[in-house]
Amino acid sequence: MRLELGNIPIRDIQFGVKSKIEGDVLYVNKEELQALLAEDQALESVELELAKPGDSTRIMPVKDVIEPRVKVKGDGGVFPGTVSKVGVVGSGRTNVLKGAAVVTTGKVVGFQEGLIDMSGIGAEYTPFSKLNNLVLVCQPAAGVSRYEHEKALRFAGLKAAAYLGELARHIESQDVEAYQTYGLREGIEAFPHLPRVGYVLMLQSQGLMHDTYVYGVDMKQSLPTILSPTEIMDGAIVSGNCVSACDKNTTYHHLNNPVIADLFKEHGKTLNFTCVIITNENVYLADKERSSDWTAKLARQLDLDGVIISQEGFGNPDTDLMMNCKKIEASGIDTVIITDEYAGRDGASQSLADGDQKADAVISCGNANELIHLGPMEQVIGYAPAAGVISGGFDGSLKSDGSMTVELQAITGATNELGFNKLSAR
Repeated sequence: MRLELGNIPIRDIQFGVKSKIEGDVLYVNKEELQALLAEDQALESVELELAKPGDSTRIMPVKDVIEPRVKVKGDGGVFPGTVSKVGVVGSGRTNVLKGAAVVTTGKVVGFQEGLIDMSGIGAEYTPFSKLNNLVLVCQPAAGVSRYEHEKALRFAGLKAAAYLGELARHIESQDVEAYQTYGLREGIEAFPHLPRVGYVLMLQSQGLMHDTYVYGVDMKQSLPTILSPTEIMDGAIVSGNCVSACDKNTTYHHLNNPVIADLFKEHGKTLNFTCVIITNENVYLADKERSSDWTAKLARQLDLDGVIISQEGFGNPDTDLMMNCKKIEASGIDTVIITDEYAGRDGASQSLADGDQKADAVISCGNANELIHLGPMEQVIGYAPAAGVISGGFDGSLKSDGSMTVELQAITGATNELGFNKLSAR
């Protein structure tokens, strides 16, 4: 499969009388987009706000972050199985609004959501402070269930991202990145002397709105399976998670997974990037055993020499992480795992809820329990009372002057376990 990404640079976002891209400025017709999103009867209202790099703005709580895109050549459509019909993506060309994002907020369903600061010290811990964000403040209609509410927020973000992406359909990008993948035999013949490396991507799927969707299907309903990395880069996976903000994989993270990007950089040079194995994170022991068995089995059948494993979340998923690691290692395949730590505010506590001697090559993305003080912002977009209940916040987190004291886990993407952050440890 060959995927081309045509990057359309966006350096500013403004409201205007017509939705369009002019130069490097994205203009949004507020009324037109609001009317589109208002078609969902599960939402009482959707307000649109702008948050740009350097603004004295806090977005809280954050449900998802999505990069606008449009499929211009090839099979499938943007976010297949959700806002587009089901179809295999990962080939052809997709135009990307680079530097822009859609952020969903409001009275979101989960209590574990976090925040994005567009300036100040908090902005240094989240990649989304560097983007030109269109923020959807969504309020649910009376009487909708929590699951209907979550779905409405999820689809609102995806529909808005597709709407913005469509503005780039007929723009010819001057910055096109191409990614080529091979079948099993093709790869062996093309790179006979290079180690075969796979990537095990663990997807949050513990239920109760701790969910990830693959081609529109809740991952907890699936056994581990194989995807081409270009499928993930092309929107096959979207987030539905209401989990701790610091290590949540938003839809933006999936579209721009840095593990996939770095493996592609070495593909055909120092390694043969063979595939991505996606697996779920389960609640019950039998399900954990089944999924980790299948993950190790797929790694063996693909005759991999090495595997990188990333997890999402902490606590219960640490067991899935260790099961995947030790079973793949037992097959004679070397592993490296990527995780973050919950080591207490002083860093002296046990970092992971589970461990194994086979996990002897570990990359840390930082300690989510570290305390940080965030200064006040002139504007808060979303629902400010969430400050005391989001993960990493606590009663008294929000001060009378609008400043906050929270753990890093309250900042969206701060210790992201794909390595999409600035923190590590040794």
